[in-house]
Amino acid sequence: MSFLVLLLVLWVEKFSALRQRLQRDGFFLTELARLGRRPKADPWWVLGILVLLPVVVLALLLHVLDPVAYGLLALPVHLLVLIYSLGRGDVKAALGPFRDAWRRGDEQAAVHVAERDLGVTADDSQGLIQKVQGHLLWQAYQSFFAVIFWYVLLGPAAALAYRLLALTGERAGNPAVQERARQLRHAFDWAPVRVLAASFALVGNFVAVSRMMLHELLNWHIGAPRLVEQAGTAAAEIPADVEAGPQGLTGLDSLWELLLRAAVLWYAGFALWTVLG
Repeated sequence: MSFLVLLLVLWVEKFSALRQRLQRDGFFLTELARLGRRPKADPWWVLGILVLLPVVVLALLLHVLDPVAYGLLALPVHLLVLIYSLGRGDVKAALGPFRDAWRRGDEQAAVHVAERDLGVTADDSQGLIQKVQGHLLWQAYQSFFAVIFWYVLLGPAAALAYRLLALTGERAGNPAVQERARQLRHAFDWAPVRVLAASFALVGNFVAVSRMMLHELLNWHIGAPRLVEQAGTAAAEIPADVEAGPQGLTGLDSLWELLLRAAVLWYAGFALWTVLG
């Protein structure tokens, strides 16, 4: 059933606006702010209420529904939870204004739209395009690959846990709660980001990625954004020196094609796993 749900997610993404209607975080963020404002709020207690409790309720619901009608009643729950757990926004569409400004060679406009739309700032054009490339890789990873990894491995409860931790780590007003959520998310990111890096090696420059991964494979302290950026740029053979203009967008196009090839590889692997399982 998991592979069928993954196929349905692609169909929904392409032909439906269900994702935009379903990904409403208002209630969660309101409760996050309310609990975080309590003077003596224990961070683990807050995470238990906002992350662990919904995950346990979902797991119990699926435990009840899975045996009924050969799992057909559980199928829509899987689909809705997985769609909700995907990242927010459309990373490729968000890059549109930046790409237009960069193509024109208007560095000032590129800096402005990168900060406004992507939250990316840099001191020079070379640093800016490198950060935008890193932003593309990280957003694609955390929006899709990490969620799919945990869904296939442990089911929709794990995918939901990843998204709730991500939201808490990004939006919590309480520094202690935010720090604990980021620590847990770092643990969640350790395995999938390395699997994605290995996928980059298989669909990109294998030698360059392998050389980079030899030093970072078991490094617990390296962050997932940095690792996915290093592996992606190595696999796509992105040059270090990039100037504003149409040629500067070649790197972004190469990274997007790399991500698509990695996604196809993952789906092919999941299909094979389903057949052999």
